[in-house]
Parts: sequence; C-alpha cells; structure tokens
Amino acid sequence: MVPLPRSLFTHLGLRPQEMDRLPPRIAGMMALEEARSERVISWVQIGLTLTFAALYSLAPRPVDAAMLDQPVPWALGTYFVFTLVRLALSYRGTLPGWFLILSMLADVLLLYTLIWEFHRSYGQPPSFSLRVPTFAHIFIFIAVRALRFDPRFVITQGLFAFLGWVVLVSLAVWEMGPAAVTRSFVAYMSGAGILIGAEADKLISIVVVTAVLAATLYRARATLLTAVREGAASRDLRRYFGTGVAAAITDRATAATAGDAEARDAAVLMLDLRGFTPFAATRAPAETVATLTRFHGLTIPIIESHGGVVDKFMGDGVMATFGAVRPSPTAAADALSALCAVMDAAPEWDRILAASSRPTLPINGAAASGPVVAATVGTDHRLEFTVIGSAVNLAAKLEKHNKEAGTRALTDKATYDRACAQGFCLPDAPPSRLHRVTGLDNPLLLITLK
Repeated sequence: MVPLPRSLFTHLGLRPQEMDRLPPRIAGMMALEEARSERVISWVQIGLTLTFAALYSLAPRPVDAAMLDQPVPWALGTYFVFTLVRLALSYRGTLPGWFLILSMLADVLLLYTLIWEFHRSYGQPPSFSLRVPTFAHIFIFIAVRALRFDPRFVITQGLFAFLGWVVLVSLAVWEMGPAAVTRSFVAYMSGAGILIGAEADKLISIVVVTAVLAATLYRARATLLTAVREGAASRDLRRYFGTGVAAAITDRATAATAGDAEARDAAVLMLDLRGFTPFAATRAPAETVATLTRFHGLTIPIIESHGGVVDKFMGDGVMATFGAVRPSPTAAADALSALCAVMDAAPEWDRILAASSRPTLPINGAAASGPVVAATVGTDHRLEFTVIGSAVNLAAKLEKHNKEAGTRALTDKATYDRACAQGFCLPDAPPSRLHRVTGLDNPLLLITLK
C-alpha cells in the first residue's frame, strides 16, 4: 500500500484552524459536540455490525459457495469487539488522532477483506470479487464520518476507500496476470476479465461522493459554528437579562429596534437593602459584592418562581416586573405573592448575615400596579429593554417610603384590591391608611404587608 504521510496520522487529532480563532469558551462547546459525535459514530458502527451479522445469519447460503473457513463471522466478531473498545474510549475522553485513523482503516479493511474473500468462497478467479454488489457498502462507511461535522474525516475515509480499492484491483491483476485485463465490455460481462474502465468508474464514484459530502460538511460546519455561537449568546442573554426578557428578544418575528413599545397592565416590585450604603462605604469591594450576590441568590429565585422578570439591578436595589414582558391576568397577585415570600425569607437573610459576622441589612420592598410601557430604548447600536410608567415610579417611591413609615413591605390599596380580584388575599385583611409619600402631590392609601 502507498505509504501515508506522517501528518495524516496526526491531523485528525488536532483542532481545525477555525477553532483557534474562536473564543476558548465557544471552542470548548465545539469540542464537546465533536466528542458526542464520536459516541454517535460508535453506536452507528455497532448498529451496522449487528445488522450485517443478522443479514449473514438469516440469509440462505448459496449452494455454490464453499462453507468451510468462512471469514465473515471472524471479521464481524473482531470488528464488533474493536467498536466496543472505541465506544468505551469515546465515553472516557477525546479519541486521539492515531486511533481515529485506525478506526477508519478498520472500516475499510473489514469490508474489503470480506469482498476479497468472495472469489475464494465461490472458487472463482480474483476478478469475481471486484464485481460483488457489497462494494456499495463503502459509501455507508464514508457517510458515517459525516456525523462528525468535520470534512477532514470524510476526506480521510474516502482516501482510504480509494487506496484500498486500488490495492484490490492491483492484487487481482497480479494474481491473474496482465492477460486478464480487457478493454471489451462484452468480454468483461461474460467472462472473468478485468475492465480497468469499470474499476475507474468505481474510484471516480468514491471521489465524487467524498467530495460532495466534504463540501456539504464544510458548509454545515459553518452553520454549526454559528449555531453554537448563537446558542451561547442566547444563554448569556438569559443570564444578563433574565429568561423572560431574553425570550422576548430572541423570539421576535423581527429584529428589535429603538422605539419599539407595547402597553401592558402590569405590576412592579422593588426591593432594597436598608443601610447598605453606609455598609458598602466601610467594607472591602469583594465583601460588598459578596453580600449583594448572596442577597440576589436568595431573592431572585423567589421572584422568578412567582412569574417575575428581573428588569435591572440598581446597586443594592432590584426591580422586577410581572406581566410587562408578556401579558399576565394575575400580575398584581403575583407581585404581592412574591413580595410576601421575600419577606418570609427575611429571617433566613438575617441568619446569613449573622453567620458571616456582618451587620443586619433589612430587606425593604414595595409593589405597585397599573399601565406601563414595555419599550426598547437607545440607538441602533446600543439597545436596552426597560419598563416605564406610573407603576414603576410609584413602586420606587413606596419602597423608599418604608424607611419613613417604619415598615418593610408596602403596596397601595388599588394594587391590593386588584390583587385580591386576581386571587391574592391575606388571611387577615390589613387596614389601609393615608400616607404622604415624598414625590406625590396627594396622600395615598397604603397597606402594610409586613
């Protein structure tokens, strides 16, 4: 066989050049997908082996075939064991390049060895093996490599198939002698001659199929890279903007543009840590951020479990919306339920601070509801999704009013009544009292939830 260049035994173990141009995180995702592909290939190969074994065992034996020393069971058995080893190694880590080369050689050797043995089984000249329809199975092994989404593997498998068939034809000519080569198609079909043109057609078919699959995979790989990038970007959006906002952005029928706006009947929840500003002024930045992270880790899951969407973080403050990103018939009820749940978790927050020898930072909260506008603001180069409206302003003012009123959780009576109509009600209806709230012209009926 023609000696293979040293680089061929190593190039399949190296990353494609475009992987070096990707951010390490994206390249890692691609490597993970490729490792999964090798497992899929192993399972497909096992399926093919079992299929060939079933066909061999169930098919009736031709009366003119020799029954002694049949190589098929031994070849299939050896290949099956090799494929099991390949599958086990693929689950343990990335398969090295030399092993991938060995695997592709095993595919070709299995098929071509069985094909070559046909003339021995039937007691025919070697040219008989070149005519068996089993040759078409080589295209299955080439196609299986397309599962890797890397054209290099298809090209390598096609190269082995091409060279292997050249070897088989050469062996047939060598055993039968140059006189076996014919240029007559009639003599080829009716005799034992070897028609080089027919064998060239097979080789051309291998080259064409390999080239078409490789070109298809080249384009498909570009699509895969784009999909991996966009998948990572989508996950990042959900981490930065919250699941609801990210879904609203990515599920749009058209691209978002500055000025997009939709009116909603929604509710807004504001949370804040009382005393956090002087706390942050006397603490190291790392400790300040760690405290905020624990606060968010406690409260954000509660908000999201009640259908809320975190709109933004404002220092130690959190603004969440209900029914703004997507319409909700229970927006006010969900907001008050979330606020009460956060207040119920306040003792846990106090224990977290005490365990880390930090001073008490009480959680304040307020909720308000009413018409809002869910809008995309900014410019074509820098967009931000936000919610504006009187409910947002009122929730912010009520949250600040907690300090003046000596309360921890407030809402206005209109929001409470709306929430009750939507299914939320406290066991003991709290009284409403008139409060003068900074920033509002007229007194407002407020209800203390906690």
